[in-house]
Amino acid sequence: GSESPLNGTDVLNATAAKFVATPEGTALAYGSLLFMALLPIFFGALRSVTCSKSKNSSDMPETITGRDAARFPIIASCTLFGLYLFFKVFSQEYINLLLSMYFFVLGILALAHTLSPLMAKVFPASIPIKQYQLLFTQGSGEAKEEVVNYEFDTKDLVCLVIGGVVGVWYVLKKHWVANNLFGLAFALNGVELLHLNNVCTGCILLGGLFVYDVFWVFGTNVMVTVARSFEAPIKLVFPQDLLERGMDASNFAMLGLGDIVIPGIFIALLLRFDISLKKNSRTYFYASFLAYIFGLGLTIFIMHTFKHAQPALLYLVPACIGFPVLVALIKGEVTEMFSFESPEEFIPSSPRLTSFPTVSGSPASLASSMDAVAMATSSSPRRRRLQPTSEEGSKDEAPETEKKDQ
Repeated sequence: GSESPLNGTDVLNATAAKFVATPEGTALAYGSLLFMALLPIFFGALRSVTCSKSKNSSDMPETITGRDAARFPIIASCTLFGLYLFFKVFSQEYINLLLSMYFFVLGILALAHTLSPLMAKVFPASIPIKQYQLLFTQGSGEAKEEVVNYEFDTKDLVCLVIGGVVGVWYVLKKHWVANNLFGLAFALNGVELLHLNNVCTGCILLGGLFVYDVFWVFGTNVMVTVARSFEAPIKLVFPQDLLERGMDASNFAMLGLGDIVIPGIFIALLLRFDISLKKNSRTYFYASFLAYIFGLGLTIFIMHTFKHAQPALLYLVPACIGFPVLVALIKGEVTEMFSFESPEEFIPSSPRLTSFPTVSGSPASLASSMDAVAMATSSSPRRRRLQPTSEEGSKDEAPETEKKDQ
């Protein structure tokens, strides 16, 4: 059924077997998906600049290096095939129950982090802001260590409550609106908190996942099997029968989060490159942003024309890399583009992405998994890293401890 979670590639998919969508319904669904995909890319890229400039170590982004990018598709493929075998052997009901609990917690944190800047602006000044701390330690004396140390205030608490309400709604109803709220939060957090260290790394990552996506979609049925068995908010969906059935609509077109986050972190890198040029222009950002619109539009057109699921990265990767490189050639800034590195003052404090706790190998689930890594370093309740509580180590050695933990 169309309510089953969905194509992890992902792929926009017209569920036309049981339902023939009207032209109006189809246009509304695809237009809405395109619009929703642009939101986390645009705002996530803007927030990635602020994130880079943060002086708070708990708000620092994850930095993906060339080595990480090269390993990513290999690890993703192993994870995907492992899940394929897992779903073949075990009941998917129990697996999806565990996944629902996992994404319930992760979704609340992601949504709270997403709402935090907005809440800071709209929170009534008449309500006093109180500071809270949630602390768990292990050991005693000089061996005492912090396991969990969350610091948050009244505004963060309100964001967590809102996230909790959406989480309960999703777990109980699996409603498509709740799914999209979590999906948008995951995507925005991914674009904001996952940073490529340079353009070459971005090309390696996008190129590797381009091959990954095409192989597992066109070469085998593994991707589709896992995607149909996998229940999690790893995609954006919009009903094609909304005009006929309203909020109870159930025949969805869909887009995986990987097709948003993977190009999105590259687009965010180009925005930071624009800023580094100090020319008061955003040429590369807008070029790559328009390239994304073109690539996703082409995906929709080909999928709709041939009535077959398409790996969106097949079209998005060449567009998102090709357009900015063409602009750089025209402006004579190719050398500057490929020699651009993330500012040095940020990289030492920014933990490297050296492990990938994925829950599915599809790009869509990779987005959620990468977001899990990002959320480990930045959540709405500001979290301190694991560090000694002794007076000597707590101040001077905290940054070094953070890097070791990562």
